[in-house]
Amino acid sequence: MHISLSSLYAPPTAITSLLLHLIQKKYTMKKLFLIQLYISCSIAAIAQINVTFNINTAGGHKAISALIYGSNGQSVDWDYNITSRRLGGNRLTGYNWENNFSNAGTDYLNESDDYLPYVSNLPGNEYLKPNAVYNAFHDTSIAMGCYTVLTLPMAGYVAADDTGIVSNAETAPSARWKTVINQKGSALSLIPDTTDGYVYIDECINNLVHHYGTAQSQTGVKAYEMDNEWALWNSTHPRIHPQQPTVAEAIQKSQSLAKTIKLSDSTAEVFGPADYGYYSFLTFQNAPDWNNYSTYGNFINAYLHNMKLASDTAGKRLLDVLDIHWYPEAQGATDNSGLDRVTNGSTDSGVAVARMQCPRTLWDSTYVETSWIGQYYSPCTYLIALQNGIATYYPGTKLAFTEFDYGAPDHISGGIATADVLGIFGKYDVYFSSHWGGLSGYLASAYKIYRNYDGHKSTFGNVHVNASTSDIVNTSVYAAVENADTSVLHIIVMNKNYDSTLVANFSITGGTLFDSTTIWGFDSASANITNRGNGAIVNNQFAFNVPPLSVYHFILRSNAVTGMQNLNEDFSFNIFPNPIHQSLNIATTIKHFSYKIFTLAGQEVLNGTTTQQIDISTLNEGVFFIEAINADNGCTITRRFIKN
Repeated sequence: MHISLSSLYAPPTAITSLLLHLIQKKYTMKKLFLIQLYISCSIAAIAQINVTFNINTAGGHKAISALIYGSNGQSVDWDYNITSRRLGGNRLTGYNWENNFSNAGTDYLNESDDYLPYVSNLPGNEYLKPNAVYNAFHDTSIAMGCYTVLTLPMAGYVAADDTGIVSNAETAPSARWKTVINQKGSALSLIPDTTDGYVYIDECINNLVHHYGTAQSQTGVKAYEMDNEWALWNSTHPRIHPQQPTVAEAIQKSQSLAKTIKLSDSTAEVFGPADYGYYSFLTFQNAPDWNNYSTYGNFINAYLHNMKLASDTAGKRLLDVLDIHWYPEAQGATDNSGLDRVTNGSTDSGVAVARMQCPRTLWDSTYVETSWIGQYYSPCTYLIALQNGIATYYPGTKLAFTEFDYGAPDHISGGIATADVLGIFGKYDVYFSSHWGGLSGYLASAYKIYRNYDGHKSTFGNVHVNASTSDIVNTSVYAAVENADTSVLHIIVMNKNYDSTLVANFSITGGTLFDSTTIWGFDSASANITNRGNGAIVNNQFAFNVPPLSVYHFILRSNAVTGMQNLNEDFSFNIFPNPIHQSLNIATTIKHFSYKIFTLAGQEVLNGTTTQQIDISTLNEGVFFIEAINADNGCTITRRFIKN
């Protein structure tokens, strides 16, 4: 009897077929037992991948923006514990705030209708109320404690009515449209004139500010996005903008709208250009005047520089956040047909593997994805390219991915890819991100592994620390602590391999000694996040088997504190409420302690001695740390709080 070595290194399904073949050949039970034992040993040997994860709690400290865990408003389930919401998409290009009519563009027959108030669940008597769609969206954000981005129209026209399909003969300008004017030039009214032919942007924002306050207030709208996917206007909205936009037009309109936003609410953030993807990034969809800007290397660089020039002239920043959409082009086949593109939702194993690997396009210079981008533009490192463009042409601009989706919401590959991308956004200084499409199934789990892994709204840390893996193909790893407190360390690990268990060897450095870990995770068997047990840590090293196709969240804890003294039960220290407006209340059992309060950047702003209440009314709104020092033994503990 001869069994080829190649059969032993086949996937488990192939080995099962081999056993069935042997049974059909009527091998004796003794021989079958020996064969099965040999194969089982071989599987055990090959179905594991040894990986080393190195974590340094003292290295790479930088804040992870809380706003990267957002959605585009389709998901309001509190279990996801999202932090930000964007109202955007093609519908908002033709949205008329005065009466809530909008136009679907080519998404649906170029129809003007009352779809937006309908999907906003507005009562019928509010359909025509000015700003009702914006208000309904932002009211939900306030209730959820979320940061809001609202999309303002910039293409030139918005729907004048809700009477259905707009024919080619009725292309703007026509009676079916109202002209968008950024600045009214006369007194603003809370009750707009719906009988004229114009819709005013400054009047819209003034209405919102009157109702909610400015962006710096607790309930104000925090940001405005300048329209949606400009490079595609002629294809998505041919009745509004039938000609292909030029780079010069995009820059001019953006500068004008940005100035209007800042005049209407100087504290609001401005997002732009809501760029749809890589072809627009390169040449603004091969715009008619691209040659006039080609020396910049790509459209985003040209846009950033021209927005900076306009800001310098205006004496104020006009663009706060560079705003990108990202739908991966990677696919599971090599024919560039696009039929196996990961965003199409296929769960075929080849597509699933491509889906889990393609987040590397954002950062990994060694990765070549299967797509036209990989074929012609590798190494792409898209996120790094965007950050480099910002550093060169408009330093200080933040980066957002206001639409992204990796497909397969009901398959483990979609959950792994989404969890990976959220980790990448935290690691690489992304300020804001919002997933396009509802959060359900494995996509919900990807969010909850960061934002509610235990069902009690417990979260991943908010300060990144260095984490690396010895195998970037099969695994990803992200690590964080909460504020300046390194006594609790969060590590999220992904096993992207279909068949092999990770023998994950963790090595922790940085000065804090950890004693134990609790593990939560989800895998291919179920999208439910469950407790996967506990483990001991010896000399800051431990090993754990992570099953195939899974995402695990390790929470490491230490009893070590400053000076390597033990933090005993007498030094319990909590603050409430949180967020806080005027006074910080302290719940603690110790009698003698002093405190220092620091900004997120580490600047000390307050200090004092023992008290049960601290007046913080002089602090600006924002995130702060309080470091309490036990006068009896010198131990310290740090807590985060939000001043609003």
